[in-house]
Order: sequence, then structure tokens, then C-alpha cells
Amino acid sequence: MKKNIFLLLLAGVAALAGPAKGVAQENSKSGMMFYIGTYTDGSDSKGIYRCELDPKTGQLENYALAGVSVNPSFVTLTPDGNYLLAVQEKNTAVGNTQGYIESFAVDETTGNLEAINKEPSGGADPCFVSVNPEGFALTANYSSGSVGLFQLDGDGTISKALDVSQHEGHGPNVNRQKGPHAHSSYFGPGGKRIFAADLGTDDVYVYRLDADKGKLVPCKTPKIPMAPGAGPRHIAFGPNGQNMYVISEMGCTVTRVAMKPDGTFAVKESVSTLPKGYDGENTCAEIAISPDGKYLYASNRGLDNIVIYSINPENGKLTEKGTESVRGKTPRNFTLSPDGKFLLVANQNSDNIVAFRRNPETGMLTYTSETNAPKPVCLLFR
Repeated sequence: MKKNIFLLLLAGVAALAGPAKGVAQENSKSGMMFYIGTYTDGSDSKGIYRCELDPKTGQLENYALAGVSVNPSFVTLTPDGNYLLAVQEKNTAVGNTQGYIESFAVDETTGNLEAINKEPSGGADPCFVSVNPEGFALTANYSSGSVGLFQLDGDGTISKALDVSQHEGHGPNVNRQKGPHAHSSYFGPGGKRIFAADLGTDDVYVYRLDADKGKLVPCKTPKIPMAPGAGPRHIAFGPNGQNMYVISEMGCTVTRVAMKPDGTFAVKESVSTLPKGYDGENTCAEIAISPDGKYLYASNRGLDNIVIYSINPENGKLTEKGTESVRGKTPRNFTLSPDGKFLLVANQNSDNIVAFRRNPETGMLTYTSETNAPKPVCLLFR
């Protein structure tokens, strides 16, 4: 019933006001607004910022504070664009054992954020949040190794945790894998399954959502093992729903997993993000696929570049095409513009955001501009 109310209210808002994305673009001087999640600890950041990308020149401009928050290290928008969800990656909830998930209303004209409410995230150090069209939201709690399930009301209010799934196990890296570390949680293609990458156990956990009971239910294949010590971090899904790609932070690999119609999975290949013979320090962070499904991008922290792969349209196999320097340090996150013409990179340790124009034919990137931002760690186009 709660889900139906959410959908009805969203439909009413859409009918009266039209899509929030369209309104934002019409009122924007330059066209393409995006949000910036940051770390406020140890920086001058006040929370979540907004900025604009000029689609004609590739310039970044009109940078401003959008909403006050604490360590909003990951942000996402509801599908209608009316609400923004963020995690507070700081343990100040439930006796200093949990972080928060918080909800904001998005101003249609300015893009500014008005806080609605926040709830404990279901675990320690939440670092990821996602939401589906029915208003269910997921958190990934890194330090506790758990995934939280929540639901939004029609006015954007986030519920208390409906369910929390606690991961178990560890990996061979004694410094990084003494226990589970959930790093991301996604609603998969078609919305029937949920995938959570756990850096600490070297697994991708697989759930189905029981919407009526508000529960995360392990699937028949409850987890997909990655290589020992790999440290799976984030996931991207292929355009046809037949492949998923897992980027591993410590192993510095992208692993292609076939998603079979019978609900089972098969690891098909793992490709390195590193040049041959490289033995320096490096960790991987983000992964994304171009809107046309032809190219996959992965970020290296240490080498400080973006690796570009072509995707075979028949089987999803990856072929490296080249790399591009991020012109900064520690590219924790990057995002592609909705039209696929630009790629923006958040360089955490050099406090800058860099814009590249993307060649849709070759997949290669060309620098266009950059702007300063305090400890940027997440980028999200409106």
C-alpha cells in the first residue's frame, strides 16, 4: 500500500509540474547541472554542491553550495528527479555505530536542496546509496559490511530501515579484509535482483526484493565469488542485461560476469587496468558504461587515469583502447553525461573536477575544463 501511495503521488507531481529534469534544463543558463558529493571532514566543504557543464564549450561554471550535509560521500536522485538521497559517511547515529541516509527535496528552478529527514543507515560508514522507481532505497555500509533497505514516502520522507542484511566472511588481505566491507548496492536490470559488491569477502551478493514484506531475500545463487584478494568495489551493467562488470579495488581488474536467463552466473574474463610490467601502488575506484553501450571506463588511483575499453556487441568481451590522465590526484568517482558526450572526474586528493569531451566513435576523451571543489568524491548529473 505504501508503494502504491508513493507511485500515485509521484504521478500527480509529474502531471502538474512536468519532469524535474526538463525544468532544470530550461532554467539553467548553461544547460547541464550536476551535483557534487564531498567529504566535509578535513576539508572546507559544507556538504553537497552543484555546478553546470556548458554542452557547447565543455566549460564548468556556476559552482555553488546546494545543500548542507556531513560527509555526503555518495548521492543519487529518485527517477523523477524530485528528491536526492545521500549517505553521511560518519558514525554519529545509534550510539556512534551507524551513519545516516538522508533525503532532500530538489528545487525545480535552482537545483538547491532542502533537507527532509535522515535515518540511521543500518551500519557503519555508509558509502553508497541507490533507489528504484518504486521508492525503495539501498545503502552499502562499508565498515560493518551490511546492506540496508529503506522506502520513501510520496513526500520524499525516508523510512527507518526495513531490513538489514549482514554479510559474513573475510578475504586473504589481512590489512583490508579482516571482515566484510559492503562497498556498493544496486537494483539490477529489470529490477528483479539486487547486487552488492563486498570488498572484504571478495563476493558480489545477490538478493531479490520482497516488496510486500520489505525484505532482502538471498537468491538461489546467493553470491558470485571474485578472485581472492581482489576486493570488488563497484558494478556496471551491460546494455542488453546479459553481462555485468565488476571493478575490483585491490586487484585492479574489471571482471565480466555473464547473467544467464536461468538466474545463474558465470565469470567470463578479468582484464587488468594496469599497464604490463607496472608494479607501483594503485587501487581502482569507479566504473561506467557509455549510454550507447559501446565503451566501458574504469578509474585508477595511483596511476591517476581513466582506462577506456571497447565492448564487443556480441558477447560483451572487453578490449583496451587507451588511457587518459585525469589531471589530478585520486579519481575516486566519475560520471558520464546523460547524452554520453562528456565525462566528468572527481579527483579527491587534488580538490578538482575535470571535464572531458567524449568521442562517441572511438570512446576517447579530450580535456575541456576543470574547477576546484573541496574533497569531491561523487558526481551526479541532474
